[in-house]
Amino acid sequence: MVEQPRKGPRRGRTPAATGRTSRPRQAEVARLAGVSQATVSLVLSAKAKAQSSAISDETRQRVLDAARSLGYVPDPAAQRLAAARNNLLGVYSFTATFPTDVEHSYYPFLVGVEREAAARGYDLVLFTGSSSGGAKAAGPEALNRVRLADGCLFLGRHVPIAELKRMVADGFPVVHLGRREELEGLSWVGADYVSASSEVVRHLASSGHRRIVLVREDDDAPASTDRQQGFLEGLEAAGLPGGSEAVFRCADPGREVTPERLRSWIAEGVTAFVAEETDTGGAWRALRTAVDEAGLSYPDDLSLALLGSPPSDLAGDPQPTGFDVPRHQLGAAAVRMLAALVAGEAAEEPLVACAFRAGATTGGPPGPR
Repeated sequence: MVEQPRKGPRRGRTPAATGRTSRPRQAEVARLAGVSQATVSLVLSAKAKAQSSAISDETRQRVLDAARSLGYVPDPAAQRLAAARNNLLGVYSFTATFPTDVEHSYYPFLVGVEREAAARGYDLVLFTGSSSGGAKAAGPEALNRVRLADGCLFLGRHVPIAELKRMVADGFPVVHLGRREELEGLSWVGADYVSASSEVVRHLASSGHRRIVLVREDDDAPASTDRQQGFLEGLEAAGLPGGSEAVFRCADPGREVTPERLRSWIAEGVTAFVAEETDTGGAWRALRTAVDEAGLSYPDDLSLALLGSPPSDLAGDPQPTGFDVPRHQLGAAAVRMLAALVAGEAAEEPLVACAFRAGATTGGPPGPR
């Protein structure tokens, strides 16, 4: 991914000044220049002139200055190894069994991955870490096997940051399917959950709802963070109450979203509830169950919306208001980025928009009880 111009190279010491004997790596050049490793690779490769329009002169000079100050020279062995590609792209899932079931939420991603890889002449190698067993699926030994491929695409709500950081520092082409800005240098593609979540709130506000609550799982996964951000931005834009009282984080939605809790919210004036989509669909399932057990119905007594798609086993229910995640497009975009990194070329993919879904679970707020 080509970096936009930032501050100039950070001041540092040359290898001689630090007494180091190891060869400086591209990752160090990238950190000193304040750009991505993909940008460094492009500037220092023979393809730089052909791609000159993708990188500004200022950025190119920062990279060259940083490489010179570190005493960086290309590793001939690494160059020969990089040239000896196998036309294999890895796909790593942090689950014990690879999600090829059509009812699994990852399956549409994989369809997009397979089609784009085939169109580009790549074969896929599927990794699960299952041979290492359960909790070890994200350990060093399991992840090291992905180096059999020319580069690897990772899928997972929670990932081993330390291990991925090591792979990025080693210069191995890695792309994560989903936003991962917390890991410097990691390339990723993602859906625009912020804008899509805001649109759902705008729909509810335009229907007359003045108090809305988001129910989400209690973790810090980027997808959850983005959905919450969009939800709160939507409330602010509509002039509705936000803050912590508008978000209910729960470690166990099935036990914490009870009929009593639901009735308490309604007594406080809440007329619409929004749930985030996760692999388990826990928040959405808990809300539906609480509504049923409280003897209420939607959209007559309250409105329900879902930031994503419902679990496949609930497909027979009324289609929830919300948005659809463009999983096929995201899978294809991830392959395009990974193929570019493998080739040492510039790679940039914008956030992919999510399509609003009107659904049948929302309406106007109920009349006086």
